[in-house]
Amino acid sequence: MLSIIGFLTIMVIVLLLISGRITPIMGLVLVPVGGALLAGFNIVDIGGFFNEGIDSVISVVIMFIFAILFFGIMQDTGLFDPLINKMIAMTKGSVVAVAVGTVIVGAVAHLDGSGASTFLITIPALLPLYLKLRMSPYLLLLLVGLSASIMNLVPWAGPIGRAGAVLGVDPSELWRPLIPVQISALLLLIVLAAFLGIREKRRIARLSSDDNAQAEAEVAATSEVVEPEGVKRDSSLARPKLLWLNLLIALSVIAVLVWGIIPSGLVFMLGLSVALPLNYPKVDDQMDRIKAHAPNALMMAAIILAAGSFLGIMNGTGMLDSLATDLVMILPAFVVPYLHVIMGVFGVPFDLVLSTDAYYFALLPVVEQIVTSHGVDSITAAYTMIIGNIIGTFVSPFSPALWLALGLAGLEMGKHIRYSFFWVWGFSIVLLIVAFLIGVI
Repeated sequence: MLSIIGFLTIMVIVLLLISGRITPIMGLVLVPVGGALLAGFNIVDIGGFFNEGIDSVISVVIMFIFAILFFGIMQDTGLFDPLINKMIAMTKGSVVAVAVGTVIVGAVAHLDGSGASTFLITIPALLPLYLKLRMSPYLLLLLVGLSASIMNLVPWAGPIGRAGAVLGVDPSELWRPLIPVQISALLLLIVLAAFLGIREKRRIARLSSDDNAQAEAEVAATSEVVEPEGVKRDSSLARPKLLWLNLLIALSVIAVLVWGIIPSGLVFMLGLSVALPLNYPKVDDQMDRIKAHAPNALMMAAIILAAGSFLGIMNGTGMLDSLATDLVMILPAFVVPYLHVIMGVFGVPFDLVLSTDAYYFALLPVVEQIVTSHGVDSITAAYTMIIGNIIGTFVSPFSPALWLALGLAGLEMGKHIRYSFFWVWGFSIVLLIVAFLIGVI
């Protein structure tokens, strides 16, 4: 009975998230409580499960809040602008160089882990160049999306934090073994970008003069597309004279995270406490910067806390254990030990039908419970599912940042999926193989 209620609880959450009829916070709180009551637990029991769940994710919540604030401040100061501008200047005139440069620009822009800010930085800067060279803007979206997805492995982005909450592990500890995977992925993506650039160059060579005239007209209209009201960045916040000092602070924060000598939440607290008054000495300006980035920080923190409630109730009631045990009895015996691998291989297609929250908070806990009972390490199971799925982040219609990108570039979701899907899926499978070869999974 517990298995049936647990399965129904997870399915209801997934369906509600897919349909967009409920926010992740409401779904992750209300549905498990209803399931626990249906299973015969009283409100006092549920309160105890809730406390256990919150205790398991509170360190992740602290890290997210201060990491988002810290990197938001770094973006405000213009820390990444010189490198991005230099890359854009270096790539002009060469289709292949533009494609490769797009990868680097996208990776640097996504250092803060925010998809929205990444697209706000990259698309207005690069789209006119793409149109001028008659390159497909869908290629721009593919390359920026892939580079941002690779950078999404940093612990202050969403997926690693969600996986850390599920496993009860500090996200920075999960991230450190993934650094070689990130480096390998970026190198592979540069190779893929060069190949796609050569392919694009050949396509352009076949275009007619009419196509060229149309491209020039699109360039003229670009400013109306990529600079809508409310998107322009406030240049008064930039601190070019403090560029090297801000770079030193950012590199120090990342170095201490990799070193792992103190908790990641404290690292970002210290980084923010140093960077904020240094760049904005007036208290009112400091509060304005915190208020500007607080919505993103609060939203992520609220989702992780709701997930803690969900996991605490599902574990405390025994629904997850029961569901995993019964699924093992139903699935073919030869499939069970490799279930995480199967989920990893099909991680990108899952992005088309599952939101990030549904994948990590509903699917990952069940798969992890099943495969660990057959001797698979829980971290290995998580890495396989993360690497297989994370590359598809920005080909998913459930990504709000992707809709922003499509609006900025004037593109269509359906065409983007048709253009990018198989490149993204193929890249994720190659990356899984690389992770296996270097011993991460």
